[in-house]
Amino acid sequence: MNQGAQGSAEARAAGTPGIARVRGEARVPVQPGAADVARGEHTHSEPLLPRPRAVVQRSSVRGQILDALRRALMAGELTPGQVYSAPALGERFGVSATPVREAMQQLALEGAVEVVPNRGFRVVERGARELVELAEVRALIEVPVLLRLARTVPPERWAGLRPLAEATVRAASSGCRATYAESDRAFHAAVLSLSGNEQLVHIAGELHRRAQWPLVGPQSGRGRVDLITDAAEHTALLDALIARDLDTVRTLTAEHFTATS
Repeated sequence: MNQGAQGSAEARAAGTPGIARVRGEARVPVQPGAADVARGEHTHSEPLLPRPRAVVQRSSVRGQILDALRRALMAGELTPGQVYSAPALGERFGVSATPVREAMQQLALEGAVEVVPNRGFRVVERGARELVELAEVRALIEVPVLLRLARTVPPERWAGLRPLAEATVRAASSGCRATYAESDRAFHAAVLSLSGNEQLVHIAGELHRRAQWPLVGPQSGRGRVDLITDAAEHTALLDALIARDLDTVRTLTAEHFTATS
């Protein structure tokens, strides 16, 4: 390369952001300055940096808001058919609209709310028929697995689930539907996890959560007596599983899913 061409190349390099000339033709990327970062510019050879702690904190806030919204739905504090905006809910929980909007998007995926463009989110109005259909699907998935596990899982492993069954009894006695819903899901998930099938546990858990959203009309909520009856079936089921009483296991599981509908 002649001197003129070399000078021209160096001039072009000097005028190109992110390029520096080092001893003749060698060039290395220059780390972007604050102004470049503000514009979102970077070099392809730049190593990826860990996400800032603020993102983790926002994710934590989103999770807390999601839990709070789920409990509000279960407690009937958010009315079916009513539209709620993210800013209004954010004011209620003392946060910005962003984590509320993200949490409501998750609830939309779970079938609890639906998006209303330019307004917010409407709490889904669910009838008894939907609950019956969900119970039927849950039974088709969970009952065959449970009967198979009843023949293969040793009694001591079933006995290890006793604390979770007892937790559902305590939650039912409190009369809080949201608290009971959490303990109920935890017990069923622990039972199904003995199958070793993570996809089964996930799919059954999502169906279970959908089945717990409150209904519209006279059957809008299960009372304390209903919750206590449901929880008692958990302990009775464990007793039958420990005793390897397959007939009782079959009867109890059929009754359990029928009662939840």
